[in-house]
Amino acid sequence: MKHYRQIPFFLRYIINAAVLVGFLLLGNGILSSGVMNRAQSSVVLQIGIYVLLAVSLNVATGYLGQLPLGHAGFMAIGAYTAALIWKALPGKSPAVIVLGLIAGGLLSAVFGILIGVPALRLKGDYLAIVTLGFGEIIRVLIINLPGITGGTPGLMSIPKHSSFLVVYITVIVSCVLIHTLMKSRHGRAILAIRENEIAAEASGVNTTFYKVLAFTVSAFFAGVAGGLYAGYTGILTPGNFTFMTSINILVMVVLGGLGSMAGSIIAASILTALPLALQSFNKYRMVIYALLLIVVMIFKPSGLLGRYDFSLSRILEKIINGQLFKKSQKAGEEHA
Repeated sequence: MKHYRQIPFFLRYIINAAVLVGFLLLGNGILSSGVMNRAQSSVVLQIGIYVLLAVSLNVATGYLGQLPLGHAGFMAIGAYTAALIWKALPGKSPAVIVLGLIAGGLLSAVFGILIGVPALRLKGDYLAIVTLGFGEIIRVLIINLPGITGGTPGLMSIPKHSSFLVVYITVIVSCVLIHTLMKSRHGRAILAIRENEIAAEASGVNTTFYKVLAFTVSAFFAGVAGGLYAGYTGILTPGNFTFMTSINILVMVVLGGLGSMAGSIIAASILTALPLALQSFNKYRMVIYALLLIVVMIFKPSGLLGRYDFSLSRILEKIINGQLFKKSQKAGEEHA
């Protein structure tokens, strides 16, 4: 084989778009047909929400190489912002839904900048402690602002806008935007900081700007995921956004592989669906859950996919070139 054939860019986009539309139609058809019960349908929506949370945290943890533990705080800001907007603007028009999600993401991004500028001067455990404190501050504020957030009893009667269509489209658009960012020169600068911050700065990369950028992008999409969560549950309480929520999201990222979007998607899907799959072992469900995590971390410490990212077009190129190689080999044998 003399030349490696590549699929043209426009054809890659068409193939990817066709696959995504196919999954949308398939999922919508399955849910509307009644094949899945209410609990299973609920898990499908939760998978979408946690996929977005894991992918967004992966920007700061996997791509940037930092260790923030306040992701639940950004999620809470987005959730309450979207919920308050939806309660103030009744109706299920797409404009209202999009407004709530974007507003939740933007307010979370603002807090991401406010926290990121001072906190990202720190590293490792120190950054983790600062961001952990931020998450707890947000939870305490929610409790002590009952006139706005509903306080400890929670914010009730939130319109349930998070249908399968809304969650699916939001997750896909968010993942595409994050993927595009990481493939741009800004994404390469973020990855350079992860590999060696001193070398990146010596090469002319504005490390402070790009660290804050990655942290802000992570916070924005966490806020969007929080909005989806509010539209899914219909009720928000401070207990939904504890330290353990941040840890659960971090576990998904680490299990999937730091720096792998596909890994985050797979791990979030497995860990969200696993409790439902283990319902028949109710007494030992959490024990089995913990053992599976331990086994994976022992035998695959880099995560399920490491830093590998799935690419459909790359797989198709390998298949096409494999077939071409076989044909040229066969032609060579016949000629000989």
